[in-house]
Amino acid sequence: MREDVEALDITDVTANWVNAAVLESQIEQRIEALADLSDTPLFFGRLDYLHAPGAEQAEGAGGERFYIGRRHVHDTDGDPMVIDWRAPVSQPFYRASKKDPMDIALRRRFGYTGGDLTAYEDEHLSDPGEAAATSKLLQREIERPRVGPMRDIVATIQPEQDEIVRAGLGGTVCVQGGPGTGKTAVGLHRVAYLLYAHRERLARTGTLVIGPNRSFLHYIEQVLPALGELTVRQATVDDLVAHVEVCGADDAAAAVVKGDARMAEVLRRALYSHVTMPTEPVVVVRGSRRWRVAAYELEEIVRELLARDIRYGAAREALPQRIAHAVLVQMERAGEAPDDRVQNAVARNAAVKAAVKAVWPAVDPAKLVLRLLSDAGFLAEHAGGILSEDEQKTILWARPARSVKSARWSPADAVLIDEAADLIERTPSLGHVVLDEAQDLSPMQYRAVGRRCTTGSATVLGDLAQGTTPWATRSWEEALGHLGKDSAVIEELTAGFRVPTDVIAYASRLLPHIAPGLTPVASIRENPGFFEVRRTGAGAEAAEVVAACRELLRNEGSVGLIAADARVPVLADALTAAGLDHLGPGEETTRATRLTLVPASLAKGLEYDYVVLDEPRAIVDGEPDERTGLRRLYVCLTRAVSA
Repeated sequence: MREDVEALDITDVTANWVNAAVLESQIEQRIEALADLSDTPLFFGRLDYLHAPGAEQAEGAGGERFYIGRRHVHDTDGDPMVIDWRAPVSQPFYRASKKDPMDIALRRRFGYTGGDLTAYEDEHLSDPGEAAATSKLLQREIERPRVGPMRDIVATIQPEQDEIVRAGLGGTVCVQGGPGTGKTAVGLHRVAYLLYAHRERLARTGTLVIGPNRSFLHYIEQVLPALGELTVRQATVDDLVAHVEVCGADDAAAAVVKGDARMAEVLRRALYSHVTMPTEPVVVVRGSRRWRVAAYELEEIVRELLARDIRYGAAREALPQRIAHAVLVQMERAGEAPDDRVQNAVARNAAVKAAVKAVWPAVDPAKLVLRLLSDAGFLAEHAGGILSEDEQKTILWARPARSVKSARWSPADAVLIDEAADLIERTPSLGHVVLDEAQDLSPMQYRAVGRRCTTGSATVLGDLAQGTTPWATRSWEEALGHLGKDSAVIEELTAGFRVPTDVIAYASRLLPHIAPGLTPVASIRENPGFFEVRRTGAGAEAAEVVAACRELLRNEGSVGLIAADARVPVLADALTAAGLDHLGPGEETTRATRLTLVPASLAKGLEYDYVVLDEPRAIVDGEPDERTGLRRLYVCLTRAVSA
């Protein structure tokens, strides 16, 4: 298939060089999408239908056999050899059971070692005499050691996961899932499914995956390309709101207030305080005639624009046209016949421009936020009745900045600027947004994400027990309200596929203290895993941690050494002195080193076959309060997926 695309001759098929360049780019993308991945098999299953699939399943025919894989593959005649896992005819591979065989006589799973086919396993779903059994190949694939970045799960998607993956594009889905339940993988595979089912629409509107940090995005970046999807943009919330250079930081108290949804109203008040009612008429001179729009008429126009509740910038652009229209009405009454060109000319008249500048001045969003955070009087004027005096003092800068460039903006400040920018000019909406590790977002960050999918939908992924910010989400209903998706469906994944039983059972002892209402994850793994608590001697902590890492590196798979951020430099020196090569999180794709040294603050969302957790008390003490520290510890405890 790739060779066919490479052989295409586009010499005489385009009208101009622009079309030729676009077509050439599309061909290059197609070739890249058809690249061979030596250790990624193209098919992993087979379905033998009893009868012809329904008419709505256009790929089916009576009693046919279909091979199910990551990609659609056809032969030289164009006949399908492998059916895309996202096609309707492939759905029974994930959903069919003894209770509901979905017209499947036989389901076959293929097992691979590297890229080589090494086993297969059959389930006769229509045979009442054969008892249902747990798939050994499925279990082996779930428990297979992992090295490097996250891989796709198309061969192991479970029925409850498949329902979320194939949910329609029109609605927003929120997935609450504990560690190892596959929520991140479900979100990424949902993107792949939606791009398959609604490719033209999403090609126009765009798709975005939002992760908590760069390390996480590096970890998941190969999943969608392995499924043939190369056009999905990935970003953090900080990337989305990068209107200014962030070089400062807030303390927890200031960040909580700045992240509060009430700040949206403070910003709105501050912005619209720039609008003043006109006190002077506008006089437009055209030739020998003078046309006068009285101050009371101008005030009516301004009040009407304010009542329409449109963006500040859009109203400002409409104002000169409204004034010009008032002038044209007078012209028509005087017997003239002005057209649109006359109206546009009047709107550009110097007197009209001056009136607009005085009544509805242009506002720079960064300068607006700068003034709010620097000017106590301005903040008090617009935050009165919304923020208390103590809250206002909390967010005021101790050293006011003189300009936007000299200000030491914090991440929370950048979100405020993004809110102000949207009040002035509408933020473009995408077709679909996936928001992972959503429990750590502030209400204002949710609003920033929601602005990017106002006319589209979203997939929200997270775990309330893993919220480790002072403003962590308290309930998904509240979060979805800030996102602007009140009608979203909330799904909960409680079956654990990755974290071993012994590990998740130990970590779940924290749940009554950090998230009392959540259902503990129940691991379905046959291998209970390996879990051991070791006490270290005084002064020998680093040496014993290095010894534990060396011990685990004798096994196959990746090893993550997770430690409180303050302990990372000490452990890095100890590993180097011991001759153990190691990486930082997100660098796993750069070289084949199996040991990663992970600061606790970056551990969320990452997975390793084996984990050495250094000094749990230090992780708890590294957070502003005990509850947040215990949640951070819960995250770090649940990063192991093999033992």
